[in-house]
Amino acid sequence: MTEQQASDSQSMKPLAGITVIDMSRILAGPWAGQVLADLGATVLKIERPEVGDDTRHWGPPYLKDRDGNDTKDAAYFFSANRGKQSLCLDITQPEGQQKIRELVANADVLIENYKVGGLKKYALDYESLKAVNPALVYCSITGFGQTGPYAKRAGYDFMIQAMGGLMSITGEPDSAGGMPTKVGVAVTDIFTGLYSVIGIQAALHERQRTGLGKHVDMALLDCSAAILANQASNYLIGDVVPGRMGNAHPNIVPYQVFASADGHLIIAVGNDGQFANLCQVLGQPELAEQVEYQTNAARVGSREVLCNLLQETLSTRTTAEWLQALEAVNVPCGPINTVDQVFEDPQILARDMLQTVEHPVAGEIKLAASPIQFVGEKKGEVSAPPVLGQ
Repeated sequence: MTEQQASDSQSMKPLAGITVIDMSRILAGPWAGQVLADLGATVLKIERPEVGDDTRHWGPPYLKDRDGNDTKDAAYFFSANRGKQSLCLDITQPEGQQKIRELVANADVLIENYKVGGLKKYALDYESLKAVNPALVYCSITGFGQTGPYAKRAGYDFMIQAMGGLMSITGEPDSAGGMPTKVGVAVTDIFTGLYSVIGIQAALHERQRTGLGKHVDMALLDCSAAILANQASNYLIGDVVPGRMGNAHPNIVPYQVFASADGHLIIAVGNDGQFANLCQVLGQPELAEQVEYQTNAARVGSREVLCNLLQETLSTRTTAEWLQALEAVNVPCGPINTVDQVFEDPQILARDMLQTVEHPVAGEIKLAASPIQFVGEKKGEVSAPPVLGQ
């Protein structure tokens, strides 16, 4: 391999040469398409003429042009569509349907999130497009999947967070005046998008052996159940139905938010050694020797008494003072940053998680970057989310 070939190989992204037709809208499907674009795929976003993706209108806030005036594109749209191209097609018309078939003939992946059976009347369903391109990987994203008693229902992240159990374990307990609470971002949409990428890549890998594509069937409710993780196991293995515990952890103590003299901080003790170090910093080394606190299992059983003792001491000094002292002895801890503080954090900046890109209407805009990094390689440039029909 020549030096130039080595340089070209290093600069080429892993999915370069893969073409994706993104017929999805809102978040789960577009998130999947965005991740594929980040990895080098050519992603063509199909949008309704004059209207486009629903999220172009989910404002305020809206993107401002170079003169400071609101454009027609809401900020929401920019979270899930970087690196794509936009093509306006009316798939309810024969011309639009034929154009999709022409694109599919040379594409590798199609992503859609229409209701089950919704594309069949346009002959744009998997079976119809499989006849056009047997190697096509076709990913359908719905609320409940292609099968089952709920398959025909529409599904949105908020309702799936409720139905999938996430809200039953999020929020303060009833005893503290709490109520079931959704996560602050649409996590079931995002996780479904990420799982979709995994399924798509697996199907592309298998295609190398078989020459044939697959129909990837992704459901928000399935993904919501899957990401219950240890809480699912607490029930399935331990026969304990988890409830809402606010910021506390069901299996680890102390692992929660504590108030300081000027705000709050997170302490996330994961083992007995860290707990002993915490007690040393707090000036209460004897706590780590008491039988009711010596092990994590004992601390879980003595959660309320122990956390009240810790809170009394933690409220005497500022967050910054505690963080400095705890970090010095390797006790996991951290501040509760606001979103503006996140994108000013030196670690976030050092990891290139904030990118500046050129937008044809607004000029330079800032975007959150892909978190996927490859050692020894710089993050490649990414294009701004497209204007409608770009």
